[in-house]
Amino acid sequence: MNEEALLARASEERERIFQRYERGRENLVGQIDPWEDPEFEEYHKTDRYGFIHDERLPQKTGSQKVNIEVEREKKWVKMLGNWDTSATKEKLHRRIYKGIPNSLRIKVWCKLMDVNKVKSANPGKFQEMLKLAKLWSTDVRQIDSDVNRQFREHQFYRERYSEKQCSLFNVLCAYSMYNSEVGYCQGMSGLAGVLLMYMDEEDAFWALAVLLSDKKYAMHGLYIEGFPKLTRFLEHHDKILTKFMPKLKHHFDKFGLDAILYSLKWFFVCFVERVPFSLCLRVWDIYLLDGERVVTAMAYNILKLHKKAIMKLNDMDLIVNYIQVKLHKDFGFEDDFVIYQLERSMDELKRAKLDYPGQPPPTELPKRQLGIFVEPDKKQKIGQRAENFSETEKQARATVILRERGISYNDTVLTGTGATVNSIQGNLLKREKAEMELHELRVSQSDTVSDGNSPYGVPLHNSNATMDIHLESPSPNLSLVRPCAPTFNFLVNKTKPKKRRSKH
Repeated sequence: MNEEALLARASEERERIFQRYERGRENLVGQIDPWEDPEFEEYHKTDRYGFIHDERLPQKTGSQKVNIEVEREKKWVKMLGNWDTSATKEKLHRRIYKGIPNSLRIKVWCKLMDVNKVKSANPGKFQEMLKLAKLWSTDVRQIDSDVNRQFREHQFYRERYSEKQCSLFNVLCAYSMYNSEVGYCQGMSGLAGVLLMYMDEEDAFWALAVLLSDKKYAMHGLYIEGFPKLTRFLEHHDKILTKFMPKLKHHFDKFGLDAILYSLKWFFVCFVERVPFSLCLRVWDIYLLDGERVVTAMAYNILKLHKKAIMKLNDMDLIVNYIQVKLHKDFGFEDDFVIYQLERSMDELKRAKLDYPGQPPPTELPKRQLGIFVEPDKKQKIGQRAENFSETEKQARATVILRERGISYNDTVLTGTGATVNSIQGNLLKREKAEMELHELRVSQSDTVSDGNSPYGVPLHNSNATMDIHLESPSPNLSLVRPCAPTFNFLVNKTKPKKRRSKH
């Protein structure tokens, strides 16, 4: 095909995808493939957050917990009516750590992120960006694909071209135009998907904009070329493990387990699909209040709570499967206890001056003015991949290789302590595969193949390209015997919740 034909094909494809979302599910009867729209039995299988389960759910929440939430709702309604008062500011921290009532999350989250203020300052901008996306977005194909993969077990997103699927598509397409440095990355569908469970399209769009560009959260640095914030947070995570859990760090090193293999979704999407959703919401509540410190502390908290169980696993795949898959299904502790421990972990890290990786450097913040249209060049319109790595991408590749070599050295030292040469070589191959996956995080959407001379096939980043994070366990089908929960010794505190194994 010549260049003009490729441009015409890309334009036709974008228009065709948009038309399907604009028509909606009710106008596409008989046009949705069965694989896109699986049937499900709803009876006894949908939890209070809208997620569908394969087995019968436990009985309804006990009356005592219901009464507690009702009382909390009354206090929160009163507090929302006096949001800017000193009395509210004094109570806010304590009440958010106890948990925001689910019925009021939309209002509280919007308050914490100042969504209404940002939206009022930019009237009509969301609609403008959505119109531009329909004409120019080079990310439409990948967004369309990811919309149909995100939260497939949730009733809002289960049906193809449902109202919420259409909203998710619109938010992501509009944002791909609003922030031309990022465009679209796969992890963003998880963020927007959670926001849309509680907000309408426009509010979710501005909440996503705040998460990426506000310095309190600064997620922009996670998704731009080279992923500088990911590198910085992984290094900080390693420092925390080395200081507070050297035995666990040694155990990870022994089996060639770099933090990048188990923690990507912790940092990229703030624990979405890595802990049970009820706990994830509690973490998000605190994250929206306190910012980045919560992510580093929760990463530490997860490993601290499950250290004993992890230390019993003597294989990289088993450890990754435990952290990524098992804990998502059954975290092993009630949410209140986990949040209590999270607050203690934050205090512990603060005393050691390790609670915060530091202010984001200018390289992690938006450089271009947001909301200003930048027309894609011909290669971007066609979807053709860049031929060479940029300097930033080369640096990111070098950083990952250095991390791997650090573990390789430790593996060599550990050969006399139980790690065989064969196991080390196997782990190196697994890490090499993970590095290749990381280096292909941002790829073009094109059918065009780049020059095969690149060591990873494609450059890390192509402007307005997509991020394909291979975040699932290396062996997702591994069956794993449920280990016993770790026990803890701590001083009696009248205000701490009881530590109990969760029943489900």
